[in-house]
Amino acid sequence: MAVGVPETDVFAAADAVLARGERPTVERVRLALGRGSPARVGALLDQWWEQLAGRLRGETRLPGLPAEVAQAFVAIWQQATTLAQGAAEQALAGQRQVLLEEREALAELEARARLEVAQARQQTVEAVAARQGAEVRLADLEQLLTQRQAQIDDLRNQRDELQAQRDEARTQLTEVDHLLQESRKQAEQARSEQQRYTRDVEDRAYREIDRAREESKALGAQLKDAQGRLSIAQRGMEEHQLVLTDTRDQLQAARSQGQLLGAQLTQVQQRASEAGEYISRLEAALQAAREDLAEARERAVAAEARIEVLASRPRRSTNKRN
Repeated sequence: MAVGVPETDVFAAADAVLARGERPTVERVRLALGRGSPARVGALLDQWWEQLAGRLRGETRLPGLPAEVAQAFVAIWQQATTLAQGAAEQALAGQRQVLLEEREALAELEARARLEVAQARQQTVEAVAARQGAEVRLADLEQLLTQRQAQIDDLRNQRDELQAQRDEARTQLTEVDHLLQESRKQAEQARSEQQRYTRDVEDRAYREIDRAREESKALGAQLKDAQGRLSIAQRGMEEHQLVLTDTRDQLQAARSQGQLLGAQLTQVQQRASEAGEYISRLEAALQAAREDLAEARERAVAAEARIEVLASRPRRSTNKRN
């Protein structure tokens, strides 16, 4: 809305409205001007009415008229002034009403502004509280992150320890496998020696039966030697059994340690199981060797019995001579 309308323009517009025979009001003057705020036009219109009254009271402005005419003209102008003042008062009342409405609107705007300021302050307080809460949550998150990092480092250390234990278990398993291989070689060697010895005993027994009379004493000594060698072989087998028992204990320890390692030592458990099966096979082989020894012993006893039978028979050459 435009402000600062010159008073001369307002006065000229009021004179033009009055010249048309209409009462100058704020709206009519603004309509004649085509611009100007109601407050500015109303204030200048009040000045116009004051100047108009002075203009009407000055008879000197009509020097060429008779006194009666001048007085009549002044009376007319005073009446017009009175009417104009009444109209001006009405206009002022309208302006006061407009100002009151504008003041009420301004008060409402101020109330809204105060409410908005209060809301803004409340939002500021809430924002500060939210920021403080966010800072607290951020500190908690940083502390939680530090704790998680410490847990991760601890888990990494545990992983390294488990890997070291796994490597140690693998080393022990390798040693156990080596011991098993050595035990197997020794068992195979003992079995081969026993079989070879059994074959030798059988061959000797058959040869000794053929020449039982001539070598009965030597056969008895050989049988005793065979029994001694069988005893030695038995002791060797017992020693192998002790080695196997020790190996089994080591394997059991490896299995226990493998169970502690869990899923990471599944391969170790599998190999330990295979080692257990191999030990079972070794035990079966030892049992077979024992059975072979028992059978060889029985054959030796049978050979000795046959020798005794042959020895108890009379010689044919002696009978012929008799």
